[in-house]
Amino acid sequence: MPFADTEAMQAHLAEIGLTVDPGAHAVLMLDQAGWHMSARLVAPDNITLLPLPPRSPELNPVENLWQFMRDNWLSKRVFSSYDDIVEHCCEAWNKLADQPWRIMTIGRRAWANRS
Repeated sequence: MPFADTEAMQAHLAEIGLTVDPGAHAVLMLDQAGWHMSARLVAPDNITLLPLPPRSPELNPVENLWQFMRDNWLSKRVFSSYDDIVEHCCEAWNKLADQPWRIMTIGRRAWANRS
């Protein structure tokens, strides 16, 4: 889906809900983007939405993932069209998705893991 809106978020939640093991429950941290907090959004029964405080990107590990993709696969290039942008973003996302160990490392917050 090329749009970040309530419809896309609803589809995303449905897909996540299908991957949660039977009997398990997922907690999904979200920033407060409008499509994340829409009153029309209905989370599946096996997902709880946990909104982060406003203006707190340091609490949102996905911000590090976006920065990694920009730094490594999406910066210093000129895109020829909207479709070219979408293609490169999808390619970068799929590269990252194929590296779960990297996602865990990038999303880790040193201050949250201190003993």
